[in-house]
Formats: sequence, structure tokens, C-alpha cells
Amino acid sequence: MKFEISPVFKNHKSAVIDLISNFESLTDSADSGSRNKIKNAVLNNTNLCIKAFKKPNAFNKIAYTFFRKSKAQRSFEYANRLLKLNILTPTPIAFFEFKKKGLIDKTFYISEQLDSDLTFRDLTQNLDYPDHENILRAFTRFTNKLHNKGVLFLDHSPGNTLIKKKMDSYDFYLVDLNRMKFGNLSFDARISNFKRLTIHASMIATMSDEMAKITSLSYKEIHTKMWAETQKFQKAYHKRRALKKKFKF
Repeated sequence: MKFEISPVFKNHKSAVIDLISNFESLTDSADSGSRNKIKNAVLNNTNLCIKAFKKPNAFNKIAYTFFRKSKAQRSFEYANRLLKLNILTPTPIAFFEFKKKGLIDKTFYISEQLDSDLTFRDLTQNLDYPDHENILRAFTRFTNKLHNKGVLFLDHSPGNTLIKKKMDSYDFYLVDLNRMKFGNLSFDARISNFKRLTIHASMIATMSDEMAKITSLSYKEIHTKMWAETQKFQKAYHKRRALKKKFKF
């Protein structure tokens, strides 16, 4: 077993390990899915979110054992890196890896459970959501902040940003962190990073307008690129779904 626990919970090492040992008996989270299982628990008066990643296939077992870090370890390390950059994410608590026959098998990531007011998905599903435009513009500024700090969140999609209302402003928290890149970002990389977020032309227009206001780039240049990237992503997404459906049956 390989693991790392946040210094804040070092004194609760045994209790944290027990949570993983008894994972199956914990309460299912409403966010638990078919690929990854998510459970909730309370430790030291802190609500926790415990994510068990889907077991890797044979190829990835070798890759995660010898060539790259597991999703759990990357999630833990990226969360700590984001916090050092003053980018919000639920507090990382620990990660665990278990091997079977010498290869990575089960992996877990533990973070603090964040009770958000909404996610970005709520904005895509309800264009009349209260204060919709202000939230969307604030989110656009947040994304630009990520890029200015050299963070490219590869899973920048509707369910992976939690939003909390704070007086007259909003805080944005990134989740599902295992796919990220860090470094200087080109214009194309920055605008392409919006492609997974929405299919709504009105939202693309608003985000393009806000980006034009906070950068030296023109609305036309930003909007043309953002809309083209969104359309290209949607076309590829639906093509993949059609192929999966075809081969499934």
C-alpha cells in the first residue's frame, strides 16, 4: 500500500486508513457514478468525500505502476499545487494506492466535502438561473485567472466547477483534477479550453465578450475561435457516442 496524508490529518492516520479499509460500508454519495465510486464520511468534525477510481485496464496498470502517476496521486498533488496558486479546490486529505500481483489495482482520493450552491452545469441547463450572466462573467474571469497562472484544466467541463455564492460575488472550486497541464498558454490553448462547457450560443457570446473586456484581444477573434472549437468538440463527441452505440449492439 502506498499513501500520503495531509499534515492536517497526520494525527488521524489510523482513522483515515480505516476509512479506506471500510470503504464499501460507507454512505454512497449522490455524485457516485458508474465509473468511479464516491462515498461520504465524517472525520474530526470534517465532512469527507472519498473517491474510488475505476480499476485501470491491463495497459494502464502497467503505465501507472512504472511510467506515470495514478489518477489518485495526481488528484492529490494537483490539488495542493492549485491551492499554492490561490486557486480554490476542496481541501486534499489523502491518496491511497493498492497493488495486485505487483501492478496498480485500486486507488482512492480523499478530499473535504464541499457543499456548493451550484455547478456550472446549472447554468447550461437553466439559462434563466438567478444572476446567470454575472455568474457566467465571473466564471470567465476565473478561467482567465487559471490561464494566467499557467494552469490548463483538461477536464474543464460543466460538472467540474463547483460554485459558492459569497456576499455579492462567487467562488469557484475545481474538482476531478487528475488531468492538468502547467505552463505558458497560447491564445489557441486558452480559448480551446472553453470548448467543453456549453452548446449554447448565448453563453459562448457572453464568455467571449467578457474575455474581450479583460484581455487585449477583440471580441470577434475570441468568439470566432471559441465557437469553432465548441462546434468541433461537439461533432467529435457525438461521433464517438455513435460509434460506441454501434459497437455496443
